[in-house]
Amino acid sequence: MKKIYLLVLCFGLAASTAFAGNPDRQGEAGAAQLLMNPWAASAGLHSMNTSSVFGVEAMRINPAGVSRFNGTEVKIGYANYLQGTDISMQAFGVASAKGNGGAIGFSIMSLDFGDIPVTTTAQPEGTGAILNVSFLNIGLTYSHTFEEAVSVGVTLRGVSEGTADVSAFGLAVDAGVQYVAGENDAFKFGISLRNIGSRMTYGGQGLSIGAQTTEANFNRTLYERSAGFEMPSMLNIGASYDLRPGGLESNQRISIMGNFTANSFGRDQIGGAVEYAFREQFIARVGYRTDLEQSELTEIPLYDGISAGASIRVPFKKGDRSRSFSIDYAFRNTRIFNGTHNIGIGVSI
Repeated sequence: MKKIYLLVLCFGLAASTAFAGNPDRQGEAGAAQLLMNPWAASAGLHSMNTSSVFGVEAMRINPAGVSRFNGTEVKIGYANYLQGTDISMQAFGVASAKGNGGAIGFSIMSLDFGDIPVTTTAQPEGTGAILNVSFLNIGLTYSHTFEEAVSVGVTLRGVSEGTADVSAFGLAVDAGVQYVAGENDAFKFGISLRNIGSRMTYGGQGLSIGAQTTEANFNRTLYERSAGFEMPSMLNIGASYDLRPGGLESNQRISIMGNFTANSFGRDQIGGAVEYAFREQFIARVGYRTDLEQSELTEIPLYDGISAGASIRVPFKKGDRSRSFSIDYAFRNTRIFNGTHNIGIGVSI
């Protein structure tokens, strides 16, 4: 009965926001780091594995999947974002099952913008100083699986952006559900609501200016007010089905996935992906995603087209897939620059 109530709640949430895409508000949201995916396995699917993601990477896609992994998983991710811009992503995450269907997780992600020289109107060629830009978000996740069929999860994330003298901070919440059914859990369905949080506003000494008053001959420090901005909230609805060539005992798996994304500050997106696994040790994946309602009046999407990736999982003990070492790689085509490359390593114990 709990499963039915949870699914009704999630379907109601999806029905109320399924057409939330709003191209007229494109560019009004901030905290774009929340839209970036530093994890290679899910990046190779264009982050469209809402229904089947599990373990550490679920904290970025659908927190309900954290409890779908039995044991403890540790991952490190790196991404060369828009190759040619000198921007990179670094991430660390750990997820651990706690018994009775529960699991907790911790993740941290940061952006590195490379060396940005400080310039002024008096010194346009640079002052010799380097601008220190810090973009960081930290998430805590709890997930629970009911009767091995329905999983729910929630992530509380702190979001920080700024330089040495200007900064902004906000809190965001992700929530999700996953449902599995069929023989050997072949059918999977998932919904995640991401980046629901407080408005962020920049403040700090960098927004102050000195001005001389007209009434008296002394200076005052004036502070400029920064406009606040929303977080890039979105709704993901996905489904997948696992095919087993040769029967349930086959060493091969072919997963077919579909995903719909409703963006509150942009156009909606739809796409599909296929993942092939041999003995769950050698995995290849490819995906395609496109924006809906494209027109000349809205910005062309950054990611629109092909993504691909591969993983190698080496078990520590023959026949025991629950303990392994993994290497993941992904490439996503981009409209400008030379795409985004992801690489990651992980340990499952």
